[in-house]
Amino acid sequence: MKFQIEDVTVYFPYDHIYPEQYCYMIELKRTLDAKGHCLLEMPTGTGKTIALLSLITSYCLSKPQSPMKLIYCTRTVHEMEKTLAELKILHNYQIKHLGPQVRILAIGLSSRKNLCVNPTVVAAENRDSVDAGCRKLTASWVRALASENPDVAMCEFFENYEKAASAAVLPPGVYTLQELRAFGKEKGWCPYFLARHMVQFANVVVYSYQYLLDPKVAGIISKEMQKESVVVFDEAHNIDNVCIEALSVSVRRQTLEGATWNLSRISQEIDSRTPSILLFYNAVTDNWLSNPALPDDILKEAVPGNIRRAEHFLHVLRRLVQYLSGRLDTENVEKESPVGFVASLSSHAGIDQKTLKFCYDRLHSLMLTLEITDTDEFLHIQTICDFATLVGTYGRGFSIIIEPFDERMPHIPDPVLQLSCHDASLAIKPVFDRFQSVLITSGTLSPIDLYPRLLNFHPVVSRSFTMSLTRDCICPMVLTRGSDQLPVSTKFDMRSDPGVVRNYGKLLLEMVSVVPDGIVCFFVSYSYMDGIINTWNDSGILKTQDVVETTLALDNYRRACDSGRGAVFFSVARGKVAEGIDFDRHYGRLVIMIGVPFQYTLSKILLARLEYLRDTFQIKEGDFLTFDALRQAAQCVGRVIRSKADYGMMIFADKRYSRHDKRSKLPSWILSHLQDANLNLSTDIALHIAREFLKKMAQPYDKTGSSDKKTLLSQEELEKLGDGSMHEMSY
Repeated sequence: MKFQIEDVTVYFPYDHIYPEQYCYMIELKRTLDAKGHCLLEMPTGTGKTIALLSLITSYCLSKPQSPMKLIYCTRTVHEMEKTLAELKILHNYQIKHLGPQVRILAIGLSSRKNLCVNPTVVAAENRDSVDAGCRKLTASWVRALASENPDVAMCEFFENYEKAASAAVLPPGVYTLQELRAFGKEKGWCPYFLARHMVQFANVVVYSYQYLLDPKVAGIISKEMQKESVVVFDEAHNIDNVCIEALSVSVRRQTLEGATWNLSRISQEIDSRTPSILLFYNAVTDNWLSNPALPDDILKEAVPGNIRRAEHFLHVLRRLVQYLSGRLDTENVEKESPVGFVASLSSHAGIDQKTLKFCYDRLHSLMLTLEITDTDEFLHIQTICDFATLVGTYGRGFSIIIEPFDERMPHIPDPVLQLSCHDASLAIKPVFDRFQSVLITSGTLSPIDLYPRLLNFHPVVSRSFTMSLTRDCICPMVLTRGSDQLPVSTKFDMRSDPGVVRNYGKLLLEMVSVVPDGIVCFFVSYSYMDGIINTWNDSGILKTQDVVETTLALDNYRRACDSGRGAVFFSVARGKVAEGIDFDRHYGRLVIMIGVPFQYTLSKILLARLEYLRDTFQIKEGDFLTFDALRQAAQCVGRVIRSKADYGMMIFADKRYSRHDKRSKLPSWILSHLQDANLNLSTDIALHIAREFLKKMAQPYDKTGSSDKKTLLSQEELEKLGDGSMHEMSY
């Protein structure tokens, strides 16, 4: 269908559109017109991706003189492939209406592990090994050596790509990762380097968050993206955690031992080279590392003279490793600011702040000068230099925390020194500053007003949408008591109570007898899940098999659901299953969230972050912990509804969900279906509600909705309705 939103003709590849998709597009257009940033919460299963792609690509078509590019960031490769598949359908529809002159280039970019077609390289077991295997065949010095010695192995795909030179281009089209690999094999070119090269010419680029948020990667991959680009962070409810992880570093005993071995190896390489190689500078062409998070003013500073010579630089790194090793010899938990740490390092090891800033940059230059290709073996010294550069660059927003052991296993010595970032805005600020519009969207952004404070930005649009439904296909319930009227909760003082464990088991047993298909049960942690399942097993409530890997377990689960037997899948909040796997249709008719998934509140890193948020952004500890727990709970239960034709029940099994301050932080599209009568249920009442709900869902219904409550609009119906009535339907 084709319709107008103000001055933009929107091409939408389906015959019908949801009202909330249309309203979502209106808000997107306002953001693009204002050249600002926005926060949009859209319910799961309402076509958020195709709405985004349709509006932004149509907006670009309406302004052919503008060099606007779409950068679409996803969390997983699976989501990347789904996005590109949607874009392919949309692009074919646009060509059908407008002709071949509107053809665009859209590519997905991932790691070598996902794009390499050289069978000897891609056979390596992990990503770092694949990267190193690639460099061993494609580094400039290896190729120079191979030109003199035919026995030196090279990559034929990379050589063919280099020989093709300017002819190595991708024709217009939408390319998934699989199609990129197929194109590379057909032409004999390396798809990874081809994709890297074509990123600067593509109209749409789909890749991982890390390519923009992790400065070590962004400095290489995203440095040539123009300011007029529109950046979309999809499924961005955890974006603050991604930002923090990108700027946090952990150093353990194994790291220091590995770094010591790395330094010995580098020293041997230097001794075997000519004296002229001992003086190294920045002018190096093969960029496989980049400086983490250095502002432009620091990059323009001169490199300190005491680390310009290779042997001097190695001496500095040895002193740094020795100092860190001494700091790990502690029996007490220590917390320090970067400023205090740098002062202590300067007085004990004679290494000043400016020297620390350039450690990563110097290591980069030295390893390229020494022509080292097996980079996967040098990850430990890279971690040390990453740590040094960050601690030398930032004075605020970080803490250094040294713990002699894990509090949950105090009898096992495992000292760790952690440079912990507390301020998510540090990683995302360059993205906000650099690009014209940044769109942050997800199905679970409630409470939406907390994200601008956490990420320190001012959105021009901030909006949460509800789901328009012809029937109440979502049935959320808050279960506070078992059938014996004893309260249920995973609060620390109650979670091990035999009555609570028994009532959770009875809830599961009763629901299994009523729900015909798949049931997904989420726990607050792995340890609690293991403990409660073992207890159920001992008491005869549940018979379990050995724990198998997630992939195999999911396969068995789906097979059991397909055969009509039904199955129960156990997982944990914050895990892989809670974030990226959909339990649509009969694979998920009920999700039980056992407990409130709070973070481990005794964690020193979490306590330091809470203190920073309170002092800097005036966010109370309780507000942040509740917000974080409820967004994880909403993400878990959201797995059950993946389209409007789907239906499912959600049980929040903890008495704390009945409190207004907790449940009010759930997304509006869940709250709008949470009836007051379902806020304080016992197991037997919940069972009755489940039976009635499933009977109701078995009845035929009109998918388009009644005349006064349309949930599926054709082009003619869309033209008849004004913007005002659309807003009424959506909010």
